[in-house]
Amino acid sequence: MILAPLAFLMSLVGAAIGMASRRRLPERHLSRDAIDVIKLAIGLMATLVALVLSLLISSANSFRLQVAGEYGQALAGIGQLDQRLRAYGPEAEDARVLLRRIVVTGALQRWPHETFDSVAPLDHSMPAALLELELKILRLHPANDEQKYFQAQSLQSVGTLVQIQRLISNQAGASMLPLPVLIGVIICSAAIFGGFSLFVEPNPTVIAALCLAALAVAGAVFLIVELATPFTGALQLPSTPLRALLATLAT
Repeated sequence: MILAPLAFLMSLVGAAIGMASRRRLPERHLSRDAIDVIKLAIGLMATLVALVLSLLISSANSFRLQVAGEYGQALAGIGQLDQRLRAYGPEAEDARVLLRRIVVTGALQRWPHETFDSVAPLDHSMPAALLELELKILRLHPANDEQKYFQAQSLQSVGTLVQIQRLISNQAGASMLPLPVLIGVIICSAAIFGGFSLFVEPNPTVIAALCLAALAVAGAVFLIVELATPFTGALQLPSTPLRALLATLAT
């Protein structure tokens, strides 16, 4: 995502425009009264930008936590389903293999550049595979009350997994990035940096301070983007819990 570098560059461009404008504006445009008004406007704009950035970070973090919770709930449900199928007996082995293929396929969709279990991924869609798994469990013929119990519990677990998988797919496919708002924040940041540069002669210390401030704005935008895309980027959810689950399913 180019939004973070764009925020950094736009802030510096705004500062450069402010420095260039300082030399060309007539003195009456930089009178004491004019400077007071400009400072008030810049202060108001900076406060609003800071407020919007904090709200966006909070919203993106809540979204990430929600997806991470559903992801953990799905892993726990898969482990529980495999335990019940294993307890049912060797007749449920085909269902267990299909469950492993479903997990591997889901893992490859979320982390396409990683390798997982040696079992082959699905050659059809995830919803169809979950329905096939449910049918395999339904076609089991329990020979005693224990097998009837584990069959019923397995069917219940599959139903729960279908709901969780739908939620995760919807959340992962949804875009939590309010692009118009972020672009507006970037433009406002450029205007704020331009206003800062109107009041001071450029020197290395001023330029360094403006660069650090621009880096802070870019860092906030970067954090928003990363938190809003939990399965991609530098802060993506780790695949380690899923690998541990696959190791358990293979036993």
